[in-house]
Amino acid sequence: MHIEINASKREAQGTGASRRLRRAGRVPGIVYGGGKDAQSVDFDHKELYFSLKNEAFHSSVLNLNLDGAKEPVLLRDFQMHPYKPLVLHVDFQRVDATHKIHMKVPLHFVNADIAPGVKLGGGVVNHILTEVDVSCLPGALPEFIEVDLGNLEAGQSLHLSDLKLPAGVELTALARGDDHGVANLLSRGGASAEAEGEGGEATAA
Repeated sequence: MHIEINASKREAQGTGASRRLRRAGRVPGIVYGGGKDAQSVDFDHKELYFSLKNEAFHSSVLNLNLDGAKEPVLLRDFQMHPYKPLVLHVDFQRVDATHKIHMKVPLHFVNADIAPGVKLGGGVVNHILTEVDVSCLPGALPEFIEVDLGNLEAGQSLHLSDLKLPAGVELTALARGDDHGVANLLSRGGASAEAEGEGGEATAA
């Protein structure tokens, strides 16, 4: 998916300048990295606010249009007002197509309704993870990783090593030797077979 966000260069610095920007419907931000100096920028609040509601905006290489000059960036951080629907500040990092990046990517769970443990056993799927940290070149970054639950029986679990990854994408946890659980199917009684075997209990999310 091609996602573009528009920005303008920002000269005025400081708390007072940021307040004036926000009153004018703009959001102060910064773009850094890529072997260049950090650049203070600002964004249209409405455009940025609705972009942040798009899941792919958080896990894709974005096209930043800065006063007509375009460059690839990643969203790295943003701050929201404690109780108002206002974006206070946003950070973007430039990316180099030849260097690997680390990024959190959401998991999309599919086929839970046809899993034998759900359809025949009346079990409940428990999502242990909702996102994973990946390492890849910017061009290979997936918007999400699909988790197929279609064959899951009651008491069974899926781990990071069970995920089908796009070409060129690596899970950083697996690279460290950590094969975390991703999802399990709780039996009607509420515990997975693994939990029962360890004398523990599992709770559905």
